[in-house]
Amino acid sequence: MVILKAVKCLADDWALTNCVVVNDEDFRNDTKYIEVQHQIKPELKFWFTVMFVKNPPPRGCVAFSVNQREWAQLSINQSINIAPHTKNTPLDFLLSVEAEIDYYQKKNAKTANEKFDTDMMAKEFTINFNNHVLSVGQTLLFQLPEKPLMCIIIKSIEGVNQQEINSGEKPRSIQFGKCLSNTAVRFVTGSNASIMLVGKSKCQQTRVSIINPDFDFNKMGIGGLDSEFNAIFRRAFASRVFPQEIIEQLGCKHVKGILLYGPPGTGKTLMARQIGQMLNAREPKIVNGPQILDKYVGESEANIRRLFADAEEEEKRSGPNSGLHIIIFDEIDAICKARGSVGGNTGVHDTVVNQLLAKIDGVEQLNNILVIGMTNRRDMIDEALLRPGRLEVQMEISLPDEHGRYQILNIHTTRMKEFKKIADDVNMKELSVRTKNFSGAELEGLVRAAQSTAMNRLIKANNKVEVDPDASEKLQVCRDDFLHALEHDIKPAFGASAEALEHFLARGIITWGPPVSGILEDGTLLTQQARVADAFGLVSVLIEGPPNSGKTALAAMLAKNSDFPFVKVCSPEDMVGFTETAKCLQIRKIFDDAYRSQLSCILVDNIERLLDYGSIGPRYSNLTLQALLVLLKKQPPKGKKLLVLCTSSRKQVLEEMEMLSAFTAVLHVPNLSQPEELITVLEQFDLFTKQDIHKIYNQISGHKVFIGIKKLLALIDMARQMDPKVRVIKFLTKMEEEGCLDLGTMIH
Repeated sequence: MVILKAVKCLADDWALTNCVVVNDEDFRNDTKYIEVQHQIKPELKFWFTVMFVKNPPPRGCVAFSVNQREWAQLSINQSINIAPHTKNTPLDFLLSVEAEIDYYQKKNAKTANEKFDTDMMAKEFTINFNNHVLSVGQTLLFQLPEKPLMCIIIKSIEGVNQQEINSGEKPRSIQFGKCLSNTAVRFVTGSNASIMLVGKSKCQQTRVSIINPDFDFNKMGIGGLDSEFNAIFRRAFASRVFPQEIIEQLGCKHVKGILLYGPPGTGKTLMARQIGQMLNAREPKIVNGPQILDKYVGESEANIRRLFADAEEEEKRSGPNSGLHIIIFDEIDAICKARGSVGGNTGVHDTVVNQLLAKIDGVEQLNNILVIGMTNRRDMIDEALLRPGRLEVQMEISLPDEHGRYQILNIHTTRMKEFKKIADDVNMKELSVRTKNFSGAELEGLVRAAQSTAMNRLIKANNKVEVDPDASEKLQVCRDDFLHALEHDIKPAFGASAEALEHFLARGIITWGPPVSGILEDGTLLTQQARVADAFGLVSVLIEGPPNSGKTALAAMLAKNSDFPFVKVCSPEDMVGFTETAKCLQIRKIFDDAYRSQLSCILVDNIERLLDYGSIGPRYSNLTLQALLVLLKKQPPKGKKLLVLCTSSRKQVLEEMEMLSAFTAVLHVPNLSQPEELITVLEQFDLFTKQDIHKIYNQISGHKVFIGIKKLLALIDMARQMDPKVRVIKFLTKMEEEGCLDLGTMIH
């Protein structure tokens, strides 16, 4: 070990050799390498290849180039410990080297994205550095024919010693070793390099760098969206995994845009965030659609340009080696409405859409961007944004199925299970069955509601609110807490219209004769037909009959008995005062919501009132009629089943409107017409005594009866207020006055 000084390299030619220059009086002429050790930091050791020249540095000095001094952390005239080694020093042999390459000086780059043949570079490398000692992290100067001076950083090396070669052992990662003429060299580019590598010697590791190696797929927290996530990866990211030369050979362009659409709360925003974390890309830019809009002229368009500015700058500098820039638009329909659809004459929305279209896939298109848009209203987005080349991958994030709900519930109860805050009687399989048509957000809300119910048990509310001191040990969320939350707190937005159905069924269903039981039987068969997997996806039923005959109650009973997870009532009373256009949009929304569920039922009540039909005139809404005709015949999406139950008191009118052909079946609900049918209804109530009922039957026997069940129930309610002594005669008199009973006409 000798102590010498580090000095500057006196000639540029010395630096290009990547050797240190020594004085021959300081070293024997067979010295090939030196090992440099810091006096201040003796743990740092660096290997260099030695070169002797005619005009060496002064005795006691070793000449290092700038990049050598930077790598070894040496300052000029610093004293260093040096151990000389001859060419016979036993060193590990390098079998493979991974080297990062870039221009030594960026300003000397001939053109951006200049192509470099890695096979030719590997040959030049082994010629220039044959028998050199190379170390991990070492910086080298590299001169290629007809190319600017390049800089190389050794990223990793694999090697073996002489004994391992003889025994046939596998190579191992080492810190330094001797480069040979047959050492395999693979090249990579830095993150900001503006060169393009082509050839077999390009490092294979860059091919999969699109996926963040630290990302844990098991911790994504996305439940019920496995198939959607796999489809997005296949369409949007598969091309980015392969090396650039293969993409060029295929003439393939990367997908630049993804649109996630579906009902609120189904996980669109969560999936977009996880895509951003999963990819080895620049920090995603997340913006809400309304944030783009600005009251000043031209500022909204400028906001769009700023989002893409970083990607444009890196694309110009690095070309295909540019990192991926992700831009996430939440509520993208706020800024990308169909051009010409927004009122006013400013045209601000139109120019914002034009600016976004130009940036994604315009004349100066970028290849290093991924735009992810999210919306609940795909129908409102300008169609030019949805074509291939822009938001090309369009994925519906729909309501989770039973398996998906099971995954989501497990995700939101993981911490509770970890700390044993959930009781053993809670069965996630049972809850996933009970939560039909719940979205991911609603399932999370269900868990929170159950937690609050459990916590409330441990709160003492006397004069002041106190918490049980043993709450940390006692607190456990049990099955009853979840059932309470299901019954009272959380209802799915796309669930059954339970209140509306209960309202229609407030008086129940009275089976006064074979016509009623026949309709229920036929309706059950049609419901089963709608449920069958291999049948058509649409079954539409018209339940028609005279006014007050109980059509709505029968339709509500069929809808309730279907046990479909989605039941929606489309009633004229909910659309009072609506314009024709607003009414059509509301009806369309009900059908669109139904298409999102696996099994759906829509009850369209009093269809002629929905059509604004009036017998004087006559008058009806042709716009609403055409909308209903289209929707009643439209098949739901593949795999979805829809049952439509319509009620009407004007079958003849619907026939004239050519609507009857739109229905799978037509069921007729008659009025009560026989005295026995009337008596059957009266026996269902405790209003009349047996003697009264016998008296009524004797009075009406053989006479014509014509009354709807709804009208009859109203008369029964009226009779309940009458004096029992005269109740029978007044009831019969009222029926005759209402035209429901003709005591002067006998049935023959």
